[in-house]
Amino acid sequence: MIVVCGPTATGKSDVALALCRRFGGEVVNADSMQVYRGLPIGTAAVTPAEAGGVPLHLNGFLPPEERYSVASWLRDAQACIDEIHRRGAVPVVCGGTGLYIKSLVEGIHYSEQNGTERRAALEAEWAMQGGEAMLARLRAQDPDHADKLNVNDKKRILRALELLADTGLTERERASRSHAAPPAYEALCIGLDYADRAALYAAINLRVDAMLAAGLLDEARMVYENRGCYGTAVQAIGYKEFFPYFAGDAPLEACTDKLKQATRNYAKRQLTWFRKMPQVRWLRVDEANVQAQATEWVQAFLG
Repeated sequence: MIVVCGPTATGKSDVALALCRRFGGEVVNADSMQVYRGLPIGTAAVTPAEAGGVPLHLNGFLPPEERYSVASWLRDAQACIDEIHRRGAVPVVCGGTGLYIKSLVEGIHYSEQNGTERRAALEAEWAMQGGEAMLARLRAQDPDHADKLNVNDKKRILRALELLADTGLTERERASRSHAAPPAYEALCIGLDYADRAALYAAINLRVDAMLAAGLLDEARMVYENRGCYGTAVQAIGYKEFFPYFAGDAPLEACTDKLKQATRNYAKRQLTWFRKMPQVRWLRVDEANVQAQATEWVQAFLG
């Protein structure tokens, strides 16, 4: 499989689509927010019109209310990749969610979410006992993991307890077993970045301005008005930054500046994540003929 990764605003989708057209490929989305339908602007999802006939998988296929884990994405992505291979086409995985890509490339496995009953029970216990008691329970079973968490980090504490109940294994034991299996696919990983960090930040600022011109504010208002049920989407960069504006607590300009800063910070985190993956071969989008070099690499990889 081909993987196109890197921080936001580096043109990953354009490169992936061009490779698909050149080599008979199909795009498998690896962005945790682009899986949701009805949010194309804030998530910068590829539209069918932009794809121009290139098949898109795991793109805008879930309602914003639905919870979707890395385990769920791996299951679905592998099913897509296997089906693409059966058709004799080339899977091109494209996105900026580092955990998705690392897990797929390195063959890391996770247990699926264990339904709603156990989570509901843990939520009820949290409500009755509080964070300190729940963290203490985790510490009794997995002290190393508990030491990494804050007493207010409800989501991660409950997930850790859920995984302990599911597997009977500590975080360290699960990680050890996760890496035991070899990766399912041979991968060529192409990372996109700017040689000049200021150029990346300028591209991010321009992208935010373009999103606003395309109607981002209306999309963000829809998320705001549905924030009680849009659990995951509410946390997406591009929406929550405007909530103070909708509430009458901040001017639009300040919220826009906050969004640009949040996106720049996110890009830094993405770079940190992907830089730790030795499989990634980097292209500088402001220095090289990116498409020609990527095409050359893919040609050699596919033989």
